[in-house]
Amino acid sequence: MNRRECFDQTMRHQPVKQVPLDFAGTCLTAVADPQYYERLAQALGLPKSDPATAKEAILRTLDTDFRCVGDVLHPQNSLCRSGPNWYTDSWGVTRTWTGLYYDITDSPLKDATIEDLKRFPFPKVSEIPPQVFEELAREAKTLWYDSDYVVVAGHPVYGVMELGCWMCGYDDFLYRMAAEPEFVELFYQKVYEYQKAVIETYYSKLGAYIHVTTSGDDFGSQSGPLISPACFREQVAPWMKRRIELTKSMTKAYFFHHTCGSVYRLLPELLATGIDILNPVQPGAFEMEPDRLKAEFGDRLVFWGAIDEQNLLSHGSVSEVEQEVERVLTIMGENGGFVAAPSHNVQMDVPPENLIAMCRAVKAFSR
Repeated sequence: MNRRECFDQTMRHQPVKQVPLDFAGTCLTAVADPQYYERLAQALGLPKSDPATAKEAILRTLDTDFRCVGDVLHPQNSLCRSGPNWYTDSWGVTRTWTGLYYDITDSPLKDATIEDLKRFPFPKVSEIPPQVFEELAREAKTLWYDSDYVVVAGHPVYGVMELGCWMCGYDDFLYRMAAEPEFVELFYQKVYEYQKAVIETYYSKLGAYIHVTTSGDDFGSQSGPLISPACFREQVAPWMKRRIELTKSMTKAYFFHHTCGSVYRLLPELLATGIDILNPVQPGAFEMEPDRLKAEFGDRLVFWGAIDEQNLLSHGSVSEVEQEVERVLTIMGENGGFVAAPSHNVQMDVPPENLIAMCRAVKAFSR
């Protein structure tokens, strides 16, 4: 059974001989800092090379099953600016280097009125060079025909709620969801107009050559959802469902949705939007234990991730990593429905030996 057949059975919730393994096969299961690949290559004894060559050599050595093409696309418009340690993107969100990440330091719609929102220059698909779509299509087609990997397309647009939190500030936008739903509805409508145009262009080029497409919109904290199930159902789900239906009308690919944190209480609502796969499955977050999720949703939802990055991979020993991988595979891998991966992008505090142990343990134990 090849990689694609194994993945197909996984998605059909059928027993598999080998649980699919993902590391860096999506833009949401890779590394937080590209320099990590250098450390990983050195730990694997691979020769020094350019970043792209080193990454592919690592994935081949670890025998991973997925390859990614594309990501969120970034139009170039009048809002885009940059300085030595900061930049402003096409949505007007300014991020400043704070030592480990570029964190948001200015939100363009904070305290905005409805009239401000109406006047705001939202990005346009015409601000993305056409050759970007053509180049990604060629890359996807090559992977589809010239490899046996499962091809994953990075979803080309942000989600609606997290974008609102970025553009207004979390406190401002979450307040508006409770007190100013008309502002939120207009915001989502304007975002969807852009999403629709980009999705139609992107998947008309790549849709025939992918098995999975990712999406991201964070709805959870470490201790619970950011909003209630009722709020999600009323304000977020309709726009998310519309975007998923549009995407699925243009590709046969499965829809993978990434949301950090504790989202157990949102899972019935998320399933109703049309998602097929949940990522990253943070087992240390409240109510996100693998046995709970598998027992209640394992016949309807595929879980992708679940190997704890926060504490296990970053602070555990190699033997502890191996034991936890065996435990998680025993629970999550029963009757398919599970792709093993780190529970988020790998941070620089993860010893390369632990990530290597995780990948090798997945291969060993699932056999």
